[in-house]
Parts: sequence; structure tokens; C-alpha cells
Amino acid sequence: MWLPSQQDCCPTSPPAPISPGKKVKRTAPSEGQLPCLAAPKDKALSKGTISELQSCLQRARVLGAQAQALRASAQKDAKETSTSEAEGCAEQPCGEKAPAYQRFHALAQPGPPGLVLPYKYQVLAEMFRSMDTVVGMLHNRSETVTFAKVKQAVQDMMRRRFEERNVGQIKTVYPESYRFRQERNIPTFKDGVKRSDYQLTIEPVLDSEAGSAPQLTASRLLQRRQLFSRNLVERVKEHHRAFLASLSPPLAVPEDQLTRWHPRFNVDGVPDIEPAELPQPPNTGRLTTAQEVLARARSLMSPRMEKALSDMALRSAEASSPGPPSPVLPATPPATPPSALKGVSQALLERIRAKEAQKQLAQMTRSPEQELRLQRLERLPELARVLRGVFVSERKPALTMDVACARMVGSCRAALSPGEMEQHVLLLAELLPDWLSLHRIRTDTYIKLDKATDLTSIAARLAHQARAEGL
Repeated sequence: MWLPSQQDCCPTSPPAPISPGKKVKRTAPSEGQLPCLAAPKDKALSKGTISELQSCLQRARVLGAQAQALRASAQKDAKETSTSEAEGCAEQPCGEKAPAYQRFHALAQPGPPGLVLPYKYQVLAEMFRSMDTVVGMLHNRSETVTFAKVKQAVQDMMRRRFEERNVGQIKTVYPESYRFRQERNIPTFKDGVKRSDYQLTIEPVLDSEAGSAPQLTASRLLQRRQLFSRNLVERVKEHHRAFLASLSPPLAVPEDQLTRWHPRFNVDGVPDIEPAELPQPPNTGRLTTAQEVLARARSLMSPRMEKALSDMALRSAEASSPGPPSPVLPATPPATPPSALKGVSQALLERIRAKEAQKQLAQMTRSPEQELRLQRLERLPELARVLRGVFVSERKPALTMDVACARMVGSCRAALSPGEMEQHVLLLAELLPDWLSLHRIRTDTYIKLDKATDLTSIAARLAHQARAEGL
């Protein structure tokens, strides 16, 4: 099949002349003819836009260079930031500043405030519980309890590291809980520990019973756990007592009446428990100082090495010796009152501080029943308005207790059950007998209300009662 070539489609010679009388049929150009017809037009357009393309290309190159420079500077800043953070982490030892959920653990506890333990003390109590459980299981099976076995089991239970330091803290809090020894010739069934190596063994201290070997039963585990918790609370009380003595004026709270900590006492800021000293394996010829090395290998060293070790021992002794006493700093002047209190009489300040101390003392010795009554007293002004609105809407001189409590539960902002609402109504009747009265008829209790009494005076009386009992 013959196809026309490019020369046939686009002849270089000029077209033949056409007579004016002859009609010429115009046809659409074929696909092969399109590039040839559009080529002159594209060539004409490219001459006009070549300068624009060159300028766009130059602009794109400039923008690309700027983006690359910005990317390089950002990477450099990120490297410097990571380096500075690493240096800061290296300067500060790990664990110097605890995370917020540990530092403010006491403030996030649910329920009414009480004698809450610090976060680290609660962790130690949980460690003692886990350790006592594992030791009890091994002891009841007449198996020798070693620290290696207890460590692995406690770490699996708590998902937390358990070291000898924690065992020393447990011994400090509860010294009569275990008996520690260093023993050897204990089968370990491990490749890394030899039979002749010394291991720390743990034996629970139990009251021996006649006729049977003492065992760690569930009741004994519970008693030991409660005793450990009481010892922790006593340690916190010691720090709390020192804090109260440092206040101005100092406070003294009986230990049997203390129900909560002082509001300004930082519970989670209590210092850690110092670990007690545990038995260490005997020293089997291990050299620790340069003096011992010199005494042991004096006959095996050359004179130059002996002199070098002597100089090293002297330098270490000089470095460990205490330096000259520091000069005594001048005594600090007594603290002056802040500028905001300038001009206020000292007697007035003393009265205010004494009243504040009295209020804080009442808060620390308040029982849970008194705390619950105060919470109800704070809700009574609002509940009095709601109860009066219920009587106005019902248009009845008396309502049963169930109906009134159900209406009040639906209208009160606080989430209270009908039983709790009934306790609030009984308290209202106790405090305001001239405004609210209760009448028991057969099995029902009816409430009558004096609608003519001004609610402002009722709210003022309730607020005064709350302030009087809150002090």
C-alpha cells in the first residue's frame, strides 16, 4: 500500500496557480498534514516566548537554590538542638526531676482528701507486696529464697525494675520483715552463676508455732502488708510534723486526730527512704586501692613502677583530704514584710495568721462525717431555691418526700440520687424548722413549706451556718 511521504505532504515548491473560474473543494487536512501546517505557527510563537521561558527557568533555578539553602539551615538547626538537648540530659542526672504524674500524684487521687502516701512510697508498698508474695510461695515450698529469684519474679509482676536498693528501703521501713544472709553452695541451675559464688538469701521472720513449721499464709501476708503501710504513713507524719513546726505560727496536731495533710504540705516532695545496708559477700582477696596493690605486688614490680604507684597513692590521698574551711557567711538580716503589707499593723497580721492557722488545724482534724456534712451545707442554698420552686409549680400546701425528692433531682445541677436528696431535705428541716417542717402520716412523710419567707434570708442563714461549721 502506497503512503504519501513528508515531501508529498509538505512540498517545498510553491503551489500551482488556480484559475479564477475553477471551483476548488476545501477539505480538512489529514493527520499527517497537521504538523506541517502548524510548524510555521509554532515557530513564530516560539520566537516570542523564548525570552519568557528563559526568565521562568532562571527564576526556578533561583527558587531551587533558596529552598536548598533553607533546607540545609533547618537540618543544621535541628542537629544543634539535638546536641544541646543531649548535653543537657548528660549534665542532669537521670531521675532528678520526676514527671508531673509523680510530683502531683497526691492531688489527683479520687475521693475525699486524706492521709495519701507519696507516689514513690506507694510504689515501694507495691514492691513489698509483690516481694512478700514471691517469698511466701518459695518459703512454703521449703525452697531457698535468693535475691535473683525474687528480682525476676517481682519485675515480671510489676513491669518495673527491682534492685537491691529497693530491698534496702524495705528493710529500713520494716526491719523485722526478713533476715538477710550471704550464702554459697546454693543450686542455681544457671550458666552465669557458679555454685561456689555468694548469693543474697532472704528468709521471712515468722512467729514459730508449736508442732508445725511456720508458713506465710494469706492472713499473715495481709497483716505484714498493713504493717508496712502504717510504717510508711508514720514516716510521712514525721516530715509533716517538721513542716508544721516550721510554720509561722507553728502548729501542733495530735497524731490520733490527724485526718489529712496540711494544704501547703508537698506530699510528693517527701525525700526518698534511705536504703539500709545489706550483707555483702566476704572480700576474697579483691584489690580496691593503690595501697593494696602496692603491698601485694611490691616484689613483682620494678623500682620505677613502684615509685609511680607511690605517687599515685599520695595524690589520691591529697584529693580525698578535706579542703580548708570555708569562710563563715554573715548572718542574714531578718525577713522584712512585703511592700504590699507596708503600713498594716503587726497585731492585725498576727490575728490574721492565727485565724488562718486555726482554720487549717480544723481542716487537718476534720472527720469524714464532718466533711460530708459540710459538703451538704454548701449545697443547701441552691436546694432551698429548688424546693421552693417545686412547691410553687405544684400549687399544693404539702408534698410527700418521694415526690419532692424526685422533682428536686430533676431540677438540681448536682448529680444526686433520691436517697441523697432526702438527706439534704432532712438537714434543711433540722437547720430551718420554722421554714420547713416534716409530718409523718402512716407510712408517708409529708413536707410543708412557708412560701411567704424571703429566700434571701434563708440563703444567708444557711451560708452563715456553713461558715460557722467550716472553721
